[in-house]
Amino acid sequence: MVERIDATPEYMESERISRFGDLKSSAKAFIDTLIPGYERDLYNIIGRGVVEDKELQPPIKDNRDFNLGMIKAEPGKGASPHIHATNEVFFALSGKWAIYWQNQDCSQHEVILEQYDTVSVPIGLSRGFRNAGDDTAYMLAIVGGTDPGKVEWPQETVDMAREHGIGLDENGDLALLNSAAD
Repeated sequence: MVERIDATPEYMESERISRFGDLKSSAKAFIDTLIPGYERDLYNIIGRGVVEDKELQPPIKDNRDFNLGMIKAEPGKGASPHIHATNEVFFALSGKWAIYWQNQDCSQHEVILEQYDTVSVPIGLSRGFRNAGDDTAYMLAIVGGTDPGKVEWPQETVDMAREHGIGLDENGDLALLNSAAD
């Protein structure tokens, strides 16, 4: 049986509610976001998830068992291939989103999510996504786990990010390497 609790409206407002109008986004949430074609904004809503920008803090910090974020991207923009140690769920809020993945045999696949479509990407599958529509679009991203770990990037993405002045520090957080990334 679950132990019942009480909560004041003030507590709910300060700790458990995220107002879209108050959300801050980051265009530097991951090492790939300064690479042409991978630009996007990320909003943390519940938990930090796997975000590499330590400045981007969520309004709801209690992330037991999952983390929730929102992605905003212009047409053709999205995320480079990467791997997570947890499931990742994408829910298209608007527009069309291409979710693509590569198997170990290097075969590549893609599905298109229309508004309100959902996909659950399994642990260890190399995946990426892009806005496949003609307008700015939004998508929810849910990453499993209270501690979802860090993103695993292919060396090619790490090298391209470095060319654009961005890398990761010893903690796996975003590190601007030169003024090109400001």
